[in-house]
Amino acid sequence: MKHIALIFVFILSYSCETNSQNNSQNKVDYEVVVPGLNIPWGFTFLPDNSILITEKEGELIHFINGQKKIISGLPEVTLRGQGGLMDIELHPNFKENNLIYFTYASSDGAESGANTTLMSAEFTGDKLTNKKVLYKAEPNSKKGEHFGSRIVFDKENHVYFSVGDRGNRDENPQDITRDCGKIYRLNDDGTIPNDNPFVNEPNAKKAIFSYGHRNPQGMKMNPFTNEIWAHEHGPKGGDEINIIQKGKNYGWPVISYGVNYSGTKFTEITEKEGMEQPLHYWTPSIAPSGMAFVNSDTYPNWKGNLLVGSLKFQYISNCTLKNGKVIKEEKILENIGRVRSIEQGNDGYLYAGIEGLGIIKIIIK
Repeated sequence: MKHIALIFVFILSYSCETNSQNNSQNKVDYEVVVPGLNIPWGFTFLPDNSILITEKEGELIHFINGQKKIISGLPEVTLRGQGGLMDIELHPNFKENNLIYFTYASSDGAESGANTTLMSAEFTGDKLTNKKVLYKAEPNSKKGEHFGSRIVFDKENHVYFSVGDRGNRDENPQDITRDCGKIYRLNDDGTIPNDNPFVNEPNAKKAIFSYGHRNPQGMKMNPFTNEIWAHEHGPKGGDEINIIQKGKNYGWPVISYGVNYSGTKFTEITEKEGMEQPLHYWTPSIAPSGMAFVNSDTYPNWKGNLLVGSLKFQYISNCTLKNGKVIKEEKILENIGRVRSIEQGNDGYLYAGIEGLGIIKIIIK
């Protein structure tokens, strides 16, 4: 009888474990909400639950009542390599002022090429008006790499935005007198906050909030701590998640957990005094883009987690956090396509922009 009982317990245990694994593998699904998009670089939900979507090629789409409307009034967008029309966010007081903020590659300036620009505009339903360039990184570059760029607001309505190093790792990221390889902070009207870290530094770019970045393509305010979190591309390995702090140096390219794409080293060190360590890094690189914190009751088992999209491996990394560290990663929606952007909607559901597919809603079955 004891042997029978033990066999029964073993079978029961095995059955429960198998079902749990199957459930883990099959519980996450999706619905296509906005089909037929090429590179949905960024998207944001309006108060009426319609969606503003940026297509990298230079179209601003308003998805409303099941239809895609092309919004007029965009500035001239330069499509160069990784640059084009990039991120988009609503002003926190959008209901009162109708202001949207977006980043794009602009060729304005004396030099040929382009660089990342932040613009605000009023969105009136079918067009943009009262456009204002709030910041343009200088000088232009003919290179096609590392434009960034994500946008986020903090609780004081400061606007943060990222600009990549533009493929000039040896000059831009570590020099605060130069644009690129930085995260910037402005007042919502484009003026420089009085308490920005380098306002009193001679020749410094006064809008800089942090530096030593490579190519940040994910940034969000942590709703649980109000900290600004960002992730950035490394080269071959060394993709990072960081908590962005005022005036801090995040080390690129002096320290890194990555190597050149050829496999050779460009640095011998992974840490140095005065430079921040990432709270998490990936080796090999997953090519992260887009991120969202889960603070919705729609996904009770995920609440407090961080979702990060992978362009390279075409999945979403569901990161479990504890004490500001990633303690577990689960790959969800594997092979769905290049994940470009992730947002939590007004309805509490999580949505992702997938290249060549569209905007999807993540559901659990």
